[in-house]
Amino acid sequence: MSFAIFDLDQTLLPYDTQVLFCNFVLKQHPLRRAYLALFGPAAILKAAHLLSTRTLKRVFLSYLRGLSQPELEKLVSSFVEQEVLPTLYPELLAEVERQRAAGRTLILNSASPSFYVGAIGSRLGFHHSIGTAVRLTDPMPFFPEIDGPNNKYEAKLLAMRHLMPTELSLPLPGAWAYSDSKADLPLLRFVENPVTIHPDPFLANIAEHEHWPILTPPRPHPTRFAFLKDCTLQALGLFRRP
Repeated sequence: MSFAIFDLDQTLLPYDTQVLFCNFVLKQHPLRRAYLALFGPAAILKAAHLLSTRTLKRVFLSYLRGLSQPELEKLVSSFVEQEVLPTLYPELLAEVERQRAAGRTLILNSASPSFYVGAIGSRLGFHHSIGTAVRLTDPMPFFPEIDGPNNKYEAKLLAMRHLMPTELSLPLPGAWAYSDSKADLPLLRFVENPVTIHPDPFLANIAEHEHWPILTPPRPHPTRFAFLKDCTLQALGLFRRP
């Protein structure tokens, strides 16, 4: 059995789905912008290294407070169809289909919340989907619990270890991994065939030195500043796709 492992945010599509989903919810429920009263101070504490990324993620998700399970499921379903599918990179979709045709097991492995990563993976026909395990309750609380670690860095490898052969030879022969992020270096080094997508200068330097393919499909924000501007608008529920 061989594997093709895909990151989600800025890999399969040019956006960060965490703020993109927030934008989608806030446009339908504008009063939920009140979450910023909690998230703003929490972001400052995170910048001062007084708050973990995992805790910040819990605070960020406070915009979902009070949603019932059926309401959240409906929002997720609409989000996948209206915001995710139209923005996927055609070049990366082609890679997914190429790997599927080669008979590889397709794994979507993301730090984004599992409650919509699973829906995206299912819609795209992935065999397995893994995200940060946000616990769903009915209704959603102020700070949703996260079961286990933030699914990032080495945590991604641990989260899919049960899918792998008992005996591993590394890098994993015949396996592929796709990511934009230096945070995924453990994942990229885990496989025989790493592929980078719009890597930052640090990751691009590694990719060039180690002769990893670099994919640069057209994206809506030409600079890092433009991407961060989009993220800010999405966190406010004010973003509209071009």
